[in-house]
Amino acid sequence: MICAPPVSPCRNVLTTSGGVFDVAASLQRLSAIETELAHPGAWDKPENLTPLLREKSALNDAIERLTRLKKCCDDMQDWLTLALESESSEDEEVLETLAQQQKELVDLLDKTELVMLLSAEEDNRDAILEIHPGAGGTESQDWAEILLRLYTRWAARHKYAVEELDMLPGDEAGIKSVTLRIAGPHAFGFLKSERGIHRLIRISPFNASGRRHTSFASVDVIPDAGSEIELDIKEADLRIDIFRSSGPGGQSVNTTSSAVRVTHLPTGISAQCQNEKSQHHNKETALRVLKARLYNLAVQKREAERQAKYAGKDAIAFGSQIRTYTLQPYRLVKDHRTGCEAGDVDAVLDGQIDRFQHDYLLYRHEQQR
Repeated sequence: MICAPPVSPCRNVLTTSGGVFDVAASLQRLSAIETELAHPGAWDKPENLTPLLREKSALNDAIERLTRLKKCCDDMQDWLTLALESESSEDEEVLETLAQQQKELVDLLDKTELVMLLSAEEDNRDAILEIHPGAGGTESQDWAEILLRLYTRWAARHKYAVEELDMLPGDEAGIKSVTLRIAGPHAFGFLKSERGIHRLIRISPFNASGRRHTSFASVDVIPDAGSEIELDIKEADLRIDIFRSSGPGGQSVNTTSSAVRVTHLPTGISAQCQNEKSQHHNKETALRVLKARLYNLAVQKREAERQAKYAGKDAIAFGSQIRTYTLQPYRLVKDHRTGCEAGDVDAVLDGQIDRFQHDYLLYRHEQQR
């Protein structure tokens, strides 16, 4: 039996003016940005246009997504009407098409909900992601490299750019530390779900006895402050240390004193880079990471003032275990904050972590209500 079609959910939310999804306002703002970009002399200092270009990209994505959502709603409404009016011999074909329309609508609504959850000012920024192995030597260093592969695969799937800012390889295998800059729409908003301790349980490939081994690695994610954020950093508050790079040689990287560590004396926050053979380039990169860390500190203070007891802070603090990846005796990935589970461990380790990120954003939204 086919029931009468319900009122299209898009009629109340997709509007030309006002409403939850205001396409007209987005189009108006986009037009204003394009006018500003076309103004004579606007491109004399391209670095100053970064905020506008970022907003323009976000608006284009939003308009495209909401236009598709409205079309999908309208198509579904038409199919519902057709299903109501069709003869019984045609019901199966109509209902099959209707089911496909429903699946597409649900997918679009999920994506729209996800973006709506990324409402913080810093969520649309690029991300600086760091991975550090825990105690355990080669085992943990190998696990840290597996996580590095996970996040680079995730970034590639979302067409995000990945820049390696600093890398210290392990003595035998894996990595001792790595710092990446991941650039793309809402990169920080998505990746903030990854902050914390990641645990791996598996049969050790480095142990001939074949025993199960537990490894830990920490992941930290901070928003990239970018060139448009002004921070009051005095030269006198900085201590710059120069030292010789470690790790494999090549291109004079570890044969000259080119590695740079910059410390902000008032806060004790520091950043270092040793990837390039140029001391100047390493200093620029270290300063960029330091600026991002200071910006993140300012964001954290703002959040603390806004909500003195943030319910989710224990779940994302450094040193807390957020997710376990079990390869033996069974195969399961479980997020301990949200309860989200996935049995396809290989897919997760290949970067398919969107479901965990979505559930985390919902969890955090509920915690902050």
